[in-house]
Amino acid sequence: MLCFAALIWGCEQASSHSSQPNIIFIMSDDHASNAISAYESRLAKVAPTPNIDRLANEGALLSHCFANNSICTPSRATILSGQYSHVNGVRTLVDEFVNKQKHLAHYLSKSGYNTALIGKWHLHSEPQGFDYWNVLPDQGLYFNPTFIEKGIDQKTPFHYRKQQTHKGYVSDVITDLSLKWLKNQAKDKPFMLMMHHKAPHALWEYHPKYEHLFDSIQIPEPVSLFENLDHRSVATKERGNNLKRLAKRMSGQIKVSSVHDYDEWPTGKLDIDGFNEEQVIKATYQKYLKDYLRTVASVDESVGRILDYLKENKLEENTIIVYTSDQGMFLGEHQYLDKRWIFDEAIKMPFLIRYPKELQAGTKVNDMISNVDFAPTLLDFAGLDKPDQMQGRSFRKLLQGNRISDWPEAIYYRYWMHRSTTPAHYGIRTKDYKLIFYYALNLDANNYGHPDSEPDWEFYDLRKDPLEMNNVYGHPEYQATIKQLKKELKQLKEDIGDTDEAYPTLTKRLQSTH
Repeated sequence: MLCFAALIWGCEQASSHSSQPNIIFIMSDDHASNAISAYESRLAKVAPTPNIDRLANEGALLSHCFANNSICTPSRATILSGQYSHVNGVRTLVDEFVNKQKHLAHYLSKSGYNTALIGKWHLHSEPQGFDYWNVLPDQGLYFNPTFIEKGIDQKTPFHYRKQQTHKGYVSDVITDLSLKWLKNQAKDKPFMLMMHHKAPHALWEYHPKYEHLFDSIQIPEPVSLFENLDHRSVATKERGNNLKRLAKRMSGQIKVSSVHDYDEWPTGKLDIDGFNEEQVIKATYQKYLKDYLRTVASVDESVGRILDYLKENKLEENTIIVYTSDQGMFLGEHQYLDKRWIFDEAIKMPFLIRYPKELQAGTKVNDMISNVDFAPTLLDFAGLDKPDQMQGRSFRKLLQGNRISDWPEAIYYRYWMHRSTTPAHYGIRTKDYKLIFYYALNLDANNYGHPDSEPDWEFYDLRKDPLEMNNVYGHPEYQATIKQLKKELKQLKEDIGDTDEAYPTLTKRLQSTH
């Protein structure tokens, strides 16, 4: 087992157990792959993330990892449960993760791990299965954040418990609390720490020390910033949470209320007086990206602190360290911000993992991975079998550089919420194609009352159009491919039990648009 010496004794920590590795799972909120330089996007040179990159350089990087429901609360439930949203019950932002069933932390704890969750939780219920937890209430604050800690005021319902204020910047505080927990671990047990950052979630309040980062830099624009939307279907053409709307909020034309109420934009008002539409979009993009990337800088610094701790205490060899995000994020692509859509920028998750004992440095995995696969994989590394109720599969062998002959060649995606900016939809993504059905319906009471909108299909040839700027659903040359993909999509839905039998209106829309 691992031997941990108390910090006050000044002793080094040393590893003596080999059967079960330690696990540190670091997850940020809304951190796009395009904002991690290891993914070599347009931002790699202007906004490098050297500490996060170390995990890829010294371990493995997943190039095709996707959320199956690209919104914070459902993705977090899937990561823990290894189940799709319709099975774990968390389909929307307001659904509570009911802990009647066991999840990743339960199984690791039962097998001998000390388990902890520190940072953003956002699953509305009291965390279960963790030996220790200390979490932000709801979205949490960037400055002087409050936390709800296990064991304090525990007779009071979770949402109303006493909160402890920690002075400082939230990324630093989460790191401090995580290091404190690590330093106080028992020496005869492996540990699993889930360290969940708030950043870089809106409204992108950066640490003051990064205020002038990027001052003299023009952030490169995405090719799709001024995309002509004539190719889109009626379901999506006039929709989207875009930079035009953000400009009105940043400039004070409308009140900000998406996360917290502010009299003005928290990082300074955007001055766009006298600008034409193109200038407004360009200026908003620069302001948005610089604020966002400044918050990322603090997260990257945090990862460096954790890596330094592992090295200083000789824990590198027997510790798995993962960096990921709960989903992707639009950084101006298609002129969007936020996530939700099935476009790659929103569903693509970063996933970088280092485990020197087993994974070869510089490994790149190109297979299709879903967040439903995370829990089975971590259990596999811990020497545990996948529980029957988990729908995902372990991709440990893929990380080792081996093939899995029957590994899925497609991922299923479903955004259950329906909003005026983003219609409800589901679809299939393969290596070469993407097919989407926008059914555009409110299916329950958790969708905030947004009116139903027009349904339609879209189809993208990712071989020729990797940026998804040319919907070719109606093109004759693709009809045989689309027909086959519809069969595969139907089969995928049946395989995972998401058949929509309870929604006759949806079925009618599906039949009317085929």
